[in-house]
Amino acid sequence: MLRFYCQFLPVSLGMVRQLQNGALLLKAPEALKAPDQEKYKCSKGIPVCATNGIEIYKLHVDSKVTSRFAHTIVTSKIVNRANESREVTFEVELPKTAFITNFSMSMDGKVYPGIIKEKASAQKEYDTTVSRGQGAGLVRITGRKLEQFQISISVAAASKVTFELMYEELLKRQLGKFELLIKVRPKQLVTHFQIDVHIFEPQGIRFLETDSTFTTNELTKALTKVQSETKAHILFKPTVDQQKIDPELKENLLNGDLVVRYDVKRGATAGDIQIVNGYFVHYFAPHEMPALPKNVVFVIDRSGSMAGRKIEQTRNALLKILRDLHLKDRFSFITFNNKVVEWKSSLLQATSENVASAAGFVQTISASGGTDINRALLTAVSMLDKAERLPEKSVSMIILLTDGQSTSGETNMGVIQENIQQAVNGKYALFCLGFGFDVSYKFLEKMALSNGGLARRIYENADADLQLQDFYQEVATPVLMKIEMHYPENAVEGLTKNNFKLFFEGSEIVVSGKISNELDLLPVEIKAQSHTSDLTLREEANVKEKEQVFRNQSYIFENFTERLWAYLTIQQLLEKSISAQEEKQKILEAKALELSLQHSFVTPLTSMVVTKPDDQQQMELANKPTEADNEKSSSAPVRDAYRQRVKSALVDRLRSKMRAQPLDDDYPQLLLQLPKQNDIICLSIDGQAQSSIHLLSDPEHGLTVMGKLGDRTNHFEQLEINYVNPPAQIRVSINGVVLGHSNRSIELPWTQSATSTVQGLRVSVEKERSITASLSDTVTVRISLVKIPDAFLGLDFLNPVRFSDKVTGVVGQFYSQAQFENNSNVSQRDEERLLHVSGSEHKVTRQYKRDYRIESTSDPVSCWSVDLAP
Repeated sequence: MLRFYCQFLPVSLGMVRQLQNGALLLKAPEALKAPDQEKYKCSKGIPVCATNGIEIYKLHVDSKVTSRFAHTIVTSKIVNRANESREVTFEVELPKTAFITNFSMSMDGKVYPGIIKEKASAQKEYDTTVSRGQGAGLVRITGRKLEQFQISISVAAASKVTFELMYEELLKRQLGKFELLIKVRPKQLVTHFQIDVHIFEPQGIRFLETDSTFTTNELTKALTKVQSETKAHILFKPTVDQQKIDPELKENLLNGDLVVRYDVKRGATAGDIQIVNGYFVHYFAPHEMPALPKNVVFVIDRSGSMAGRKIEQTRNALLKILRDLHLKDRFSFITFNNKVVEWKSSLLQATSENVASAAGFVQTISASGGTDINRALLTAVSMLDKAERLPEKSVSMIILLTDGQSTSGETNMGVIQENIQQAVNGKYALFCLGFGFDVSYKFLEKMALSNGGLARRIYENADADLQLQDFYQEVATPVLMKIEMHYPENAVEGLTKNNFKLFFEGSEIVVSGKISNELDLLPVEIKAQSHTSDLTLREEANVKEKEQVFRNQSYIFENFTERLWAYLTIQQLLEKSISAQEEKQKILEAKALELSLQHSFVTPLTSMVVTKPDDQQQMELANKPTEADNEKSSSAPVRDAYRQRVKSALVDRLRSKMRAQPLDDDYPQLLLQLPKQNDIICLSIDGQAQSSIHLLSDPEHGLTVMGKLGDRTNHFEQLEINYVNPPAQIRVSINGVVLGHSNRSIELPWTQSATSTVQGLRVSVEKERSITASLSDTVTVRISLVKIPDAFLGLDFLNPVRFSDKVTGVVGQFYSQAQFENNSNVSQRDEERLLHVSGSEHKVTRQYKRDYRIESTSDPVSCWSVDLAP
């Protein structure tokens, strides 16, 4: 579920920033030496201790939400109590969908404002400053759901500075609520700390709730809430003592989220119209309407790069999504790597039997091979085209999940986009989910927007499966289709988007425009298709009465409807430009730029020039990034270029060998993906042929794996998996698979795909390729059959995070007790590292091997080579 975020992070001197697991962490400055500690001790008249001489003595966040449009001001006042100049850092986190509208610094009675200019012009000015040898920096704005605005300046001894940042955003209703989140991390005690949230909703506030992740009994007293029919005021004003972790400690307890959630009242009408100064905004969100049946094809990437946690999280999410399908829905799955596989040749109704069958299929999805996005999507379109007996009024959609760029079949992204748009031809909605940062988000976004859908990035974190589920919930319940919002053509101009393909329960349609003539009444007509009938809704807004609602309201900021109209128009122009042809794109961007400058918005087309208050007139730029810009900052170009050169050289070497006589030494005995790490181990066991080797035991899960090396090749020719509950044994050899249970044996040859289930233990054979053993809440074991040059078996665990901490064995110890030496001097380019396993130290070297987990024998994997004796 996407939420509205307003996150603020004013910080002080010397904070070290680290990126870890996608989150921004801030560390306090190093401890001061004894003399400095004495210097900055609290004394009479100084209610809080300064951090290295820098004290935030006032921090105020003021957010006014008027009819969903949020106007937020962050003010931070700081004093330098040191005897020398210090650097002060001001940092605020704000939502990606917000536009910065103003920033200023005040020091020594002088104000230094930020000036918003066309992006190219601002960049030229910035480059000129750099060329003159003056210091110039760049304000970086990035993050998973948020952007960080940051600026640092030098403050003289005993001087004060005031920072003020302003931004605006139209709150988006999702899953039936609006959400305002303020992240509170001042990192030191603040004498005057206050957050005000004012909400004014003329429709009436249906519900309002507050929550926080740092609430204590003391802090609960600092939060007050006053609510009437149409207004609400949330005040958070903790004292210095309430901010403390402990009465004796001077550390700040304020480190977490303050959340405000609400929704408005709605009647069975054509929505609500609000008018101020000749601009109107129309909100439409019908409720209590029956859901339209949907026909959905899930297109799931199962290429080699999805192996491990990605594919496990995808399976978990799909299993939960299956349970949420409505009985009237129809669905199917298409999985793809370099091959495209249809679960069924047609859509099936979401009966309990079909859902159970699909769940069984989902559990067998494994990752290997290349990526053929073009053929996978064309297959999905064809499946919908050929579908029979679908409900007359139903919604058809395709949901694509991929983590990479197309490497098989058609690989030209422009051709793929054109192929899909021609095939879809406006009939279906395409939603594109990009898993991680190896995808081209711009490619997915253009493809989705060109086909009536939207794109979303799924971040590679522990909650990726929840991100997938939340996205599905947003589109799970369509209630209207083909929505048309009509206004009098001769009386309204500058109308924002007023035709919508779908409306989903829990969302909201917003249309805005300017009333061009002196109207007494503004009529509106809405036409749409519901599950049961064609709808026509009409409403008339009395202009004078509507404008009177906003007279003399303390919660209103000036011209909010005009600014809301400009904000919405810019957003929609930028969105249209993504899928437009080049000439049309230039026209759309020119209109968006004009509005951005006219209303002082920092958008992807504009930049804010900030001149710093010092003798050298240093300059910084605040830019507005797009989601696609995240891909640029998520990788290290030098490292990636290095890896690509090494990989390319290995590919050439491997292909050369394949053209001659392939050598089995190019394959490792075992490939181990360490849990919660990106490192892969290539493990070689120096054992005797045909002797049984205890590879792994996990007593908590009742799982044991044994193996035997072959005579002719230094690889495994036999592997045995034993389960305690249910009591079962799976013997896998290069000749076939035997499943033993209750004194019975079931033979599963490699020559055909087959599945057998014993008391929840599911054993699936993929013809001539692999066998997968899966049991609920237990690690899934996969064994690959490799035939070139000599047949052998490769072992793999798809979800190693499920191993208990008691797992043992030659292989098992790596999943519980393997740890690389923590050395800050080690870089990703190093070819040697130290690995500690079960009390032993191993010097490991980087190697590039063939990956037996994928079908492509030319695609190498980088791994750390370890030699062990059983």
